[in-house]
Amino acid sequence: MSEILIDTRGQKCPIPVLKLEKQLENSKGSEIIILLSDDPIAKIDIPLYCKKNAHKCESSNEGTHFIFNIKKSKT
Repeated sequence: MSEILIDTRGQKCPIPVLKLEKQLENSKGSEIIILLSDDPIAKIDIPLYCKKNAHKCESSNEGTHFIFNIKKSKT
């Protein structure tokens, strides 16, 4: 399983969500998307976007940034 990194550190929402949405549209579904963000709003927006679209999302934080591991839903 391959990984795709989206580094949105330094960018404010909605940019992280828009970049994730674009990547998911182009994804075959077998990749894990790793999104990095330092915007506190992303901690809310990314999991909410994933939940609304049935994508799996796990989050953690490392220092001042958040790490989201996203798997595209099969639907």
